[in-house]
Amino acid sequence: MSKHPTKAEILDWISANPTLTSKRDIAKAFGIKGAARIDLKRVLKELEEEGHLAKRKKTYRDPDRLPPVSVLQIMAPNADGDLFAKPLEWHGEGVEPIILFVPRESDPALGEGDRILARLQVVHEEDHNYEARLIRRIGASPRKVVGIFRKGAEGGRILPIDKGADKEWAVAADATGGAKDGELVEGEQAGPGGRMGLPRARITMRLGDPTEPRAVSLIAIHQHGIPDDFPPEVLAEADGMKPAGLKGRTDLRDMPLITIDPFDARDRDDAVFAEPDDDPKNEGGHILWVAIADVAHYVRPNSKLDDEARKRGNSSYFPDRVVPMLPDRLSGDLCSLHEGVPRACVAVRMRINAMGEKLDQRFVRGLMRSPAALNYQEVQAAQNGEPSDKTGPLLDPVIRPLYAAYEALKQARERRQPLDLDLPERKVILSEDGKVESVNFTERLDAHRLIEEFMILANVSAAETLVAKKTPLLFRVHEEPPADKLESLRDTAEAAGFSLAKGQVVKTAHLNRLLHQAAGSDESELINMATLRSMTQAYYSPKNFGHFGLALQNYAHFTSPIRRYSDLIVHRALITAHGWDDDGLTPGEIERLEQIGQHISDTERRSMMAERDTTDRYLAAFLSDRIGAEFTGRVSGIARFGVFVKLDETGADGLIPISTLGREYFKFDQETATLMGSDTGRIIGLGMRARVKLVEAAPVTGGIAFELLELDDEGYDSVPGGRGPRGRGFNRGKGKPRGKGGPSPHRKAAKAKKKDAKTKRKVTRQRRSKG
Repeated sequence: MSKHPTKAEILDWISANPTLTSKRDIAKAFGIKGAARIDLKRVLKELEEEGHLAKRKKTYRDPDRLPPVSVLQIMAPNADGDLFAKPLEWHGEGVEPIILFVPRESDPALGEGDRILARLQVVHEEDHNYEARLIRRIGASPRKVVGIFRKGAEGGRILPIDKGADKEWAVAADATGGAKDGELVEGEQAGPGGRMGLPRARITMRLGDPTEPRAVSLIAIHQHGIPDDFPPEVLAEADGMKPAGLKGRTDLRDMPLITIDPFDARDRDDAVFAEPDDDPKNEGGHILWVAIADVAHYVRPNSKLDDEARKRGNSSYFPDRVVPMLPDRLSGDLCSLHEGVPRACVAVRMRINAMGEKLDQRFVRGLMRSPAALNYQEVQAAQNGEPSDKTGPLLDPVIRPLYAAYEALKQARERRQPLDLDLPERKVILSEDGKVESVNFTERLDAHRLIEEFMILANVSAAETLVAKKTPLLFRVHEEPPADKLESLRDTAEAAGFSLAKGQVVKTAHLNRLLHQAAGSDESELINMATLRSMTQAYYSPKNFGHFGLALQNYAHFTSPIRRYSDLIVHRALITAHGWDDDGLTPGEIERLEQIGQHISDTERRSMMAERDTTDRYLAAFLSDRIGAEFTGRVSGIARFGVFVKLDETGADGLIPISTLGREYFKFDQETATLMGSDTGRIIGLGMRARVKLVEAAPVTGGIAFELLELDDEGYDSVPGGRGPRGRGFNRGKGKPRGKGGPSPHRKAAKAKKKDAKTKRKVTRQRRSKG
């Protein structure tokens, strides 16, 4: 081919020839020789920068398509026994593809955690995008299990505490590690079991009595592999630290920077102050100060402390304990902004106008001394006219100016329109002996919102400063929702009688309009949940793709370096940008920013899962003595194996197994997240009101199971092992609705919508086949 190929032709070639994607292969395909190769290199570089290609060693490929031969990790079997796999080299911008592993009879038995080299084939199935065939197993770290040890005649067995795990592990007599019957243990795979046999394990750690209330968070810590003990050399390094002095710092000790935290805060790493701006050119404006603990002074690059902090990535918080990122000598002492004690800080001075718009910012490395450590409730009470002996002297000089600045920031927030989800946060309250005393929904005060807006502004200031100074950093990235999730949200909204604008680039303002439409209605929680599910997962990256949820272009985490490694990286970047000292970003860190961002994004998700599992177990323990009690709630999830209901009272989620729904067959539609009865046409969808009876609550696994009594005010007789709705509103045995006019308009509309969607898909397939 004599003419130079266009970008489109190059992309078409790479798509059609995924195994011939080196620069040499591409040049050969298009007959490019000699000096013309320089132009090809330039075009490939442009395609890479535009995001169309991802360079992988010396080859180029479509980043949103997996290579035909890939390394995969086998995941746990699903409810149907199918094995799915996770791609270990996914670099695409979209949703990670779903891969079904298709075994041959000659293949060895594979289990969760196994790594394989597999040949992939693109498919267009309802629940997966690729099918994988084994080339060879390439080995993996030993699988781990946390469970209850049951002693036997020849060793014993481990009963996993995972909700979805139904297979026990066999333990030989010489591999029990001295564990006692009924003890909570951690084990690792000791060898493969037979195809029908149990996997073999050796016990590596005894964790104590599983019925002890404080074992709940310990289970999650070990189950998710969160490091909870500091190596001696790390503790020694922390214990040798001395408080920072004033040398090389701005003296902020006379500034009344107060800390405002929850009443049970375990660390205090941010302080705030505000005052009116006396510049006549900024009438009605404010000066805001946010001071953050100077963790970078103590945690130096490549130190033992730094290695351990990076490994942990973040602190993990549980109702009864915290697993800190840093030892207590730092997190609870030298880096905690205690009242009346000089503490090293990195502070930012920000000027805003009367409309809440930021005019400028300036960072300093300082030494502060907080006059007061306050909690949200006492600050709000003081602002509301009920000051205490502690807050009274601070009301006029400190607290009221903070709220005045917040009122200005609120105006800017309303114009910016960040995503305004209304999802109450639940808090598990424990008694002194570690048992669940109550489950409350936390109250959101203006004091909470004030601190939130100050911290957001400080984070924006850090990102903008580093961008302006061209200093590498880790951004907090939250990309816009993918088109398929938005379409699903649009379907949910329309089925509930609301609308989401089509045919334009979606903005948070559009989503807020939908949320405000639903506010105060029975569907409000449904729309909030569906909107949350349409969002992508936020992550850390040296590349800036903006923060969709906050409607901000430049955003980085700066305000919590005690508990997030990302913030420590940003602090070091600020030190480098301002030339304050030699403890800033190292060249090695700059080279590894992509890798560090990926790692701490993973540790953040690990902590979130562990914290969620712990809450589930505490809720199951709280409900375990109320078996047989009836509760109200809403349908919060639909799966092929059943319906999840979230209780109004506690926010606990429980499962109604599909086998107990009645006498007819229920078909799961993943696209619309619904179950439809084959005989009655009855549709079960997200957000429907439900009355349920509690039939199981297992504190060790966190599993909760319900029996369905009513759904949208229609009676149900759950029939274990049977199928089909019965009771009020249904003819017994006939499977047809009776009463006032048959199916509700909501069900009719949903059924018609499903039929219309399927017709459209069919027409599309026919058009493609003809084209």
